[in-house]
Amino acid sequence: PGSGGDEGSQRRWKEEICQILGEIQAPLSPLLLRLCHWLLPKLLTRLFLGVQLHRGQLEMLLRAARTPQVPLVFLCSHQSRLDGPLLSFVLLSQGVGLPRVAVGAGTSPRLRSLLQRLGGIFLPSGMAQTWSDPDEGLPGAVLDAYVQEVLRSRQPLVLFLEEPSASLRLADPARRWLLRLLRALRDGAVPDVLVVPVGIAYDVAP
Repeated sequence: PGSGGDEGSQRRWKEEICQILGEIQAPLSPLLLRLCHWLLPKLLTRLFLGVQLHRGQLEMLLRAARTPQVPLVFLCSHQSRLDGPLLSFVLLSQGVGLPRVAVGAGTSPRLRSLLQRLGGIFLPSGMAQTWSDPDEGLPGAVLDAYVQEVLRSRQPLVLFLEEPSASLRLADPARRWLLRLLRALRDGAVPDVLVVPVGIAYDVAP
């Protein structure tokens, strides 16, 4: 009976861990990625008169991408909901690779599912609402393990430091992600991380 109870307990733990991981990310969809890569330039030409890349910042970005065996973490201020897709498009088109982009709370379930299949990642439910709880339990442990695996596999990671239209103050979700980054370094999950500041500016925010 003890063995059966242990197996049942392990199964429940595994199911709960898989559920939390499913809230964080979903498998990438190559078809959706190709479709969005084709549609996004057309959308940009309708929204803006032009899109300009800062040559100095682009050179810095490409130089960082050539650093061997060091995961890249891009830190960006958040101006609009278009920032994530636009930054993903630029990084992919420049050969850096498709990043995992942290998306804030307040996203509808359908949009959340779509963004996850395009590389968007989310905090587990309940973790983005408050910073005051020091004990994050199993969701916090799963998020720690997830960030460490992203860094070890050298997938580019994009973190936005505040919510759109908010004051220049570090948002609670950004604190959660940055804490995971610091823990990964402290625990030796990766020897180093290359932090690259990037910025997106609009004449008129969409």
